[in-house]
Amino acid sequence: MPSTTTTQYVVPAIGDEPEVVEDPAAADTSAAWLSLKAAAIELQGFQSKDGSVPDTADHERATELVAVISSCIAALAPAFPHDAEYHTKVLADFARWAGEGFGVPDFLDSLVAFRPELHRENGIRHLVVFPMTTQNGSPSRLVEAVLIEVIWPEFVAELEAGDYSNALFVPIRFVDFTPGYDTNSAVLFPETVATRSIPTFTWGAIFADREAARFRTVVRAAADVTRLELPEDAERLLTDQALAERTFVMWDLIHDRTHMRGDLPFDPFMIKQRMPFFLYSLEELRCDLTAFREAVRIQRRIEALPSGEVSDADAHLLEHARLVQYAVLFDRIFRFALTGSRVRNYDGLGGQLLFAWLHQHHVLHWTDTKLTIDWPEVADSVLELGTQIEELYWRSIDRPKVAHWLAAYELVTRTVTPNPASVWARGPQALPLDGPPRGLTDAVLDDEFPLSMFYEALGKKIGGVIASTEGMTGASDSVGER
Repeated sequence: MPSTTTTQYVVPAIGDEPEVVEDPAAADTSAAWLSLKAAAIELQGFQSKDGSVPDTADHERATELVAVISSCIAALAPAFPHDAEYHTKVLADFARWAGEGFGVPDFLDSLVAFRPELHRENGIRHLVVFPMTTQNGSPSRLVEAVLIEVIWPEFVAELEAGDYSNALFVPIRFVDFTPGYDTNSAVLFPETVATRSIPTFTWGAIFADREAARFRTVVRAAADVTRLELPEDAERLLTDQALAERTFVMWDLIHDRTHMRGDLPFDPFMIKQRMPFFLYSLEELRCDLTAFREAVRIQRRIEALPSGEVSDADAHLLEHARLVQYAVLFDRIFRFALTGSRVRNYDGLGGQLLFAWLHQHHVLHWTDTKLTIDWPEVADSVLELGTQIEELYWRSIDRPKVAHWLAAYELVTRTVTPNPASVWARGPQALPLDGPPRGLTDAVLDDEFPLSMFYEALGKKIGGVIASTEGMTGASDSVGER
């Protein structure tokens, strides 16, 4: 895992110019990158939550650090000619921020100039420096620097050019980063950058290497503890990081586009609304089950072809379509269900729902302290859960908001047992239906759907493994080890 320890780097003296770097493959070991990281980390210590440097006594050193960051970006820029406009603009944004006294930073100009979605080429790299938050990481807008590499295999490019268009989607892997990403954060989103206004967003990047690495580590531990016998394809997914990364890219491509497609509530970006967290659970699970459904559709289409008509490209796509199904299933029921706190954990609830659904439909079994799965039955059972959620969404347009919320709660509680202390669980007659909707949201418990006894026991066994994946990347030494 890339180190973020500040003591091993030496920030060059002011006026020293780092040697120009022209090879992107050498950028992460160059003196310019190491100095940039060190200067950014020191500058973070002077910044407040909104990204400003409030203490004027710190301005002299902050000015020196910005000068170092700028000279390092200039030295590294020749290795990234596709980002030339962005690097020119980010230097201007840093200069303006320092020149205006380190108030709340505004990097709108450079953000608009950064267009990684225009360069979706496998292996191409980017140097990204912004004052930003990192989702599931730092909640403050600090100056962060990250070197990234695009993952764009040929079969994904063909999918995106065909039935699964997603012009904003940029799958990436970590090369190196500052401490804001030494966390569980697996996204690089433009909305996290400090700007004076909100531009039209043209891209969103997801760290497939971190997703794959965490998946492989946690699922391996869960399979060992539950004595789950894995199919051969699933076993390969846990032993091959590159294969897992490509699988997650296919999953994410379809998941990401699904947020804007289907019979949706009026505002598909439900995360922007204040509503009961179980609605976020259903939205994220809907997108994952759509990816699962499309993977099944692709698999069945190709398997129905006469053997002589299956091209090499078809065979490659078929392999990954099968693997996406394992990835969705295992990541949801093992890692998602047990990751994070129990405070409005919407991803956790989605995992609990999928597990309980399969168990109650006699597809997944916990017998003699051993987990078994009836693999031929999995696909149709998972598809049926997806259909239930899609039916809920389809009917939502004809329902008042509160009625939709109640219907969503009823869908979840048909499978997952709510907290015995819940007001919601007592039914509509116990809820403040005569007031504003916020009263209903406030009535939802932080842990409205506690973990089952199965998950409580499993969490004690693999909780340490899950915690160990914080900051993990595809290059982490422990990935996939038993």
